[in-house]
Amino acid sequence: MIAGNFGARFVAPGQAQFRFWAPDCENVTLLLEGRSVPMTRDDDGVFEALATCDAGARYKYKIGGDRLVPDPASRAQGGDVHDDSLVVDQAFDWMHAQWRGRPWYEAVIYELHPGAFGGFAGIRAHLPRLAELGVTAVELMPIADFPGRRNWGYDGVLPYAPDIAYGTPAELKAMIDTAHGLGLQVFLDVVYNHFGPDGNYLNSYAAEFFREDIHTPWGGAIDFRRPQVRRFFIENAIYWLTDFRFDGLRFDAVHAIPDDTFLAEMAAEIRGTITERHVHLILENENNDAALLRAMPAEHKYDAQWTDDWHHCLHVLLTGESEGYYGDFQNPAQLLARCMAEGFAYQGEPSAHAEGEPRGTPSAHLPPTAFVICLQNHDQIGNRALGERLTVLAQPDALRAATLLLLLSPQIPMLFMGEEFGSKKPFLFFTDHHDELADAVRNGRRKEFAHFAAFSNAETREQIPDPNATETFQASIPNWPDSGDEFHRRLLTMRREKITPHLPGTLSLGAEPLGDTGIRAQWRLGNGSIVTLAANFGADSINCTPCAGAELLSTAESLFPGETIPAYSATAWLTP
Repeated sequence: MIAGNFGARFVAPGQAQFRFWAPDCENVTLLLEGRSVPMTRDDDGVFEALATCDAGARYKYKIGGDRLVPDPASRAQGGDVHDDSLVVDQAFDWMHAQWRGRPWYEAVIYELHPGAFGGFAGIRAHLPRLAELGVTAVELMPIADFPGRRNWGYDGVLPYAPDIAYGTPAELKAMIDTAHGLGLQVFLDVVYNHFGPDGNYLNSYAAEFFREDIHTPWGGAIDFRRPQVRRFFIENAIYWLTDFRFDGLRFDAVHAIPDDTFLAEMAAEIRGTITERHVHLILENENNDAALLRAMPAEHKYDAQWTDDWHHCLHVLLTGESEGYYGDFQNPAQLLARCMAEGFAYQGEPSAHAEGEPRGTPSAHLPPTAFVICLQNHDQIGNRALGERLTVLAQPDALRAATLLLLLSPQIPMLFMGEEFGSKKPFLFFTDHHDELADAVRNGRRKEFAHFAAFSNAETREQIPDPNATETFQASIPNWPDSGDEFHRRLLTMRREKITPHLPGTLSLGAEPLGDTGIRAQWRLGNGSIVTLAANFGADSINCTPCAGAELLSTAESLFPGETIPAYSATAWLTP
């Protein structure tokens, strides 16, 4: 099968092909700009029609008598998720068509919410500032069409359609083209593990899209055993990477995809299709499964995984919190040492958060660049009841020390929007649901935190912002400065000049906790030089042997640590 098995696409000037998988239907009619176009059905339940139309033509499918549904592979909507789909002409005059991307080891990622930036045009306006700061890749939270005007994006129901709240497909392409002209990569977060609760019509004409024997937190699991389902998502991934020239994809919560063979097949097809430029594939996987990061043959391999363990260790060191999954990280310095040296903190040990089951697989054999690390991201801020950032939770000097660790580690660093200038505004969970669904989301959100001490009674839970309120979204928009913090800029310049060029071939030389609040880690870079990072997140100085003959790369404060590391400080050395 080739790309183009789903949706509407022009096959000649003024002529579009429409393909719609509806195995539960005997008859489907295409309603195109008010006229009815009959469709033919093949043995797999795929309905097809050729019709004359112009770009922007509106259409729906009529199933089961008079029921009208949008195209599940719509490339754009003429309104919201329940409205007409649009035929889109994907032609675009790329100014930087020769862009071939950047190698993975150069990645310094900046995660952002497109709506908080003012849509695709707003992101485009910020790109020069981010490039000047030292960011090399921007990562967009999901943009697939979701219900309403505000959403994190994980409630999407039309995976091929950029949400109109952010702009048109052409505006998205213009933003990516501008990024490439500035030397920036653009990554997209995609959700292949579930559909949102509002606007998903698949069960009405393709019930076999879902499994009845496996359930996820969002309902029946998607049935990746079916070839049509696999094609739907593989083609979606290739569509974003080819039609829009995204430089990579971040795959949300793949632990909720009950078929590892699909992930290997998807990686192989992506890499076999796009051979002339760098394309990067990033996983989110709670299971800490290293298999897809070391896969053989190499075309099945993913570049990296978000490493939540690293975040959790630092968060506990900075805040002392112990509720929820932070309960698994109450020896944070020891576990952070393992993360710095080997990637995952949990590599098969029992996890209380996983109800005592073993979590993770060995990861020490993987290169440091197989792990994306962060101090903050949309989950770790926004999944807090009040959306607090570390700027209001942590001691400021300790946070600076953690930032040094983040930006000078040979692992791949990621910043969350606003982090680069110390924003103190929250990032809250927000949606734009209505009526009964709005009530369910609001009440469910408050119930979710009932087991936390601060929200153990109904009165305190009422303080949790209503996800559907416009004010909740508005409170989550940072107050953008003209430039980023000089500390971040200095560290990213140091990374670019001293560390990044030599990351290929980097090997860990081990790491150790320094008491209960400190860490010391070393790596041999590809050119033979040694990077040493040491940090102290406690209120008392701790002993640390300095690196004789080493160049001091940077400190998180003005004091040079001799035999000790002062309270709330960090240091980086480079030994030739």
